[in-house]
Amino acid sequence: MRAARTSSIDLAGPLIAWFARVRRDLPWRAEPRDPYRVWVSEVMLQQTRVDVVVPYYLRFIARFPTLRALARAPLDEVLALWSGLGYYARARNLHKAAQAAGAALPKTAALLRELPGFGPYTAAAVASLAFGEDVPLVDGNVARVLARVLGLPGDAAQARVLAWEAVPALLPHGQAGVFNEALMELGALVCTPRSPRCAECPLESQCKAAKRGDPESVPLPKPRKPRPQLTWAAAALFRKGALLLSRRGPGELFEGLWDLPSAPVTEAGAAAAALDAARSCGLSAALVPAGEVRQTLTHREVHVLLFRGEARGRSAGVGGARELRWVRAPQLSELGLSSLARKSLHFVGVSSP
Repeated sequence: MRAARTSSIDLAGPLIAWFARVRRDLPWRAEPRDPYRVWVSEVMLQQTRVDVVVPYYLRFIARFPTLRALARAPLDEVLALWSGLGYYARARNLHKAAQAAGAALPKTAALLRELPGFGPYTAAAVASLAFGEDVPLVDGNVARVLARVLGLPGDAAQARVLAWEAVPALLPHGQAGVFNEALMELGALVCTPRSPRCAECPLESQCKAAKRGDPESVPLPKPRKPRPQLTWAAAALFRKGALLLSRRGPGELFEGLWDLPSAPVTEAGAAAAALDAARSCGLSAALVPAGEVRQTLTHREVHVLLFRGEARGRSAGVGGARELRWVRAPQLSELGLSSLARKSLHFVGVSSP
């Protein structure tokens, strides 16, 4: 399967003119472009809507206004500001890359790729938008636009591969940044997955899907795979008004974030798993059921059965198998907590800021 020929297609002229008229005034688009802020915004925008990202971005930049400020910050602070935004590996890699970059971000996509978390898209976005390098990029929006305009076959994943092959021939010399951003804007505002507004599109006259009258059918839908379900029991262990939290370890779901101690539910049942979770912290407790929460993630469903009780014994603390911490409600704003953890805390009677 090959990308369509693009040598006779000129998308840049009408697209860039359209973008100049409709370009959204977003905080990371302030001129002159700050490479660090472009990078933070692009990482946040991965799989996340603009309206969700803007308040997180503003809080993040207020706390970490420079690359050095982010590099020097404790990871807990970074994760705390990211809490609720999801896909937490983004925040961990952002922090690692800031520490690895030194005084400034590299100015080319090739060098940016050497930093943690910089894939082809993020490297090309920062290099073209912030440094003016003539490099193409493809995200979900760009792949969808090009699949429709050029008639790229296959589902979304296949269209993305073909779009990477096709887009270099479309790139206008010296204007890669504005062209890339215009393509992304078109996919976000006009050439949307459902109900695309073709009459408003500057590329309608060149669009193969529009000419066929079926733009919404391109690209083909990906076959849906059933999401596996993870079920664990979590123990809310209290002592003198403080609650015990455990940091999730390397390779675990929500790695690096704080949560209630938990254990997988086996044939022995949820109550036994909750007791196992308490014992892993060096504690015991008379636990009572406190509800359950569910969370749908991209690739799995998570079901948490909650228990609570007063802790007995001496917790293992930082030196044990897990990093543990006794906290009170006001301290929760200082910690990285997933939205699932926040739901769990609510059900056991602890309000997180």
